[in-house]
Amino acid sequence: MVLLRLFKQIIHQLVIFQLSSFAMFTSHVNSSHEYNTQDGVEFVEGKVDWRGNKARKDKHGGPRISLLILGTFAFDSMATLGLAVNLVMYFRVVMHFSVADAANNLTNFMGVSYIITILVAFLADTYVGRFKAVLFATSIEFLGLGLLAVQAHFPKLKPPSCNVFDPKSNCIQVTGSNAAFLFVALYLVGIGSGGVKAALPSHGADQFDDKDPKEEKQKSSFFNWLLLSLCLGGAFSLTFFVWIQDHKGWDWGFTVSSIAMFFGVLIFAAGLPHYRIHVVNGSSALTEIVQVYVAAVRNRKLKLPEDSNELYEINRDSESGIQSEILPHTNSFRSFEEFGNLFQVLDKAAIREPDSTQNFPTSSSWKLCRVTQVENAKIILNMIPIFCCTFIMTLCLAQLQTFSIQQGVTMDTRIAKNFDLPAASLPILPVMFLILIVPLYDQIFVPVARKFTGIPTGITYLQRVGVGLILSSLSMAVAAIVEVKRKRVARDNNMLDAIPLLQPPIPISVFWLSIQYFIFGIADMFTYVGLLHFFYSQVPKDLKSMSSCFLWSSMAVGYFLSTITVKIVNSATRDITRSGGWLAGNNINRGHLNLFYWLLSLLSLFNFFIYLFVSKRYKYRQESHENAVGGSTWKEDSKNVEK
Repeated sequence: MVLLRLFKQIIHQLVIFQLSSFAMFTSHVNSSHEYNTQDGVEFVEGKVDWRGNKARKDKHGGPRISLLILGTFAFDSMATLGLAVNLVMYFRVVMHFSVADAANNLTNFMGVSYIITILVAFLADTYVGRFKAVLFATSIEFLGLGLLAVQAHFPKLKPPSCNVFDPKSNCIQVTGSNAAFLFVALYLVGIGSGGVKAALPSHGADQFDDKDPKEEKQKSSFFNWLLLSLCLGGAFSLTFFVWIQDHKGWDWGFTVSSIAMFFGVLIFAAGLPHYRIHVVNGSSALTEIVQVYVAAVRNRKLKLPEDSNELYEINRDSESGIQSEILPHTNSFRSFEEFGNLFQVLDKAAIREPDSTQNFPTSSSWKLCRVTQVENAKIILNMIPIFCCTFIMTLCLAQLQTFSIQQGVTMDTRIAKNFDLPAASLPILPVMFLILIVPLYDQIFVPVARKFTGIPTGITYLQRVGVGLILSSLSMAVAAIVEVKRKRVARDNNMLDAIPLLQPPIPISVFWLSIQYFIFGIADMFTYVGLLHFFYSQVPKDLKSMSSCFLWSSMAVGYFLSTITVKIVNSATRDITRSGGWLAGNNINRGHLNLFYWLLSLLSLFNFFIYLFVSKRYKYRQESHENAVGGSTWKEDSKNVEK
């Protein structure tokens, strides 16, 4: 309890420091920028208040109200992150699933949580709105956690108590209506958590005006603080909530998670009168992009006009033109010259039929698309190489969540004389590192870098991602070195065949693993926040909520790629190792995890060089303000964007 009180005091002091530093950047207000004004009141273009009136700059949005959004994200992380690392034990110990079924249920739960982000983001951007989507998602998540707490409390809703680790026990797995109850509650949590991931970051970014350079800087800080809020909530979840689950019971564990989510709903809803709310128009930008490909195929035999002005676009002076995002035609807006023919094919989607009128053609939207639609499709296509270069990062992250924890089980986990660090709490290490690093990055590194680069975010989005990718390679190299040391200690003490948990641990501190976690924690801060900001800034206006799905989808692919990689490595090394593969068997001391880490390090390094090639050829979308903010990948972007 003394350690718990000390931990609370540390978190309290960190929060005070972070809020004070956050207040420093909220005190800056740009008074020189021109806004839509009426009777001296400044309005934010494209945003309304909760009553549907134009959002006022002095009353709605801004960094102060974004604190409520950050608080919501922190409580969501507090409610669910502990489950992500400990829920498999609930499946095993309480619901009596087999090892394989327990693992599959957990991965399925995580998969649904990521996949649902696409659907929720689509609905939020097109029909529901981001505020309503977040409010609905948090409420659904609270309901699911509450149902899990109810089932964990009442014996009639779960199988009879049984020691699943005793081979002589005849444990009964949960079935029938109780199993249905479990999965309904579980997937309500997954749907709610995915909805929060999909819409909350974009709703938070809506609180800042892209046309105001000062608020653009604050929006960059918001994405940093979004990661910090996740870490603060996660730190509490991975320690206090995991301790409650293990020592007080799962009913108490789910209950405190429900309470945390309840506070998240209240905090988010309390900001309704002060939010800047994005206006939805019922049209789907995603559908419009699909229309481009369909129209391009249908018009593939038509000849492109020599003058791009002859391609179809709505009148900029019309009412619809004012309400829509208009992008100019580009001849070479691409990352690779080899894509030139493909982009020309996409341009054919905007060829007007000879009998079409100047501004209002009679052709179907699946036959004729606006130039802006075509440019949006090019933007998405242009981002795909960047998107694909992020899979390896999550592949490395997966090893820190699996094999590194297995390493930790064999090591000395004592923190104090009478206190051990549970294996499920090992992810607290990178979380704590991020809690310390993010404020330093936001308050020291960014302002200093801004003076040299002139970029509000300090360095460009893609530079930030690149730093994270090279650090992930370094993290895997360090992990390989630490694994060699761990096995050497085990060999020197004749403990290569020691059984974890049943026999004394290898006499090497688990905090040797903190080195690789520390490096990867910094990589997290650079890459994942950089990607979130990059995708948000580059996607079409009506796909802002979908932007965060690029990140979640990338992580989902990375986790799936981890499973494939492990199987391929074991298959390829089955006949050249005594253990039947580098990662085969139940004895990690007899395996070759260090060689696997070296493989991942080299793979990450190779991926980084591919990323350098891709990112240097990437051209930011043609909007003067975003170009000024985002910059080119490694140089000033205003010189590199092709007009």
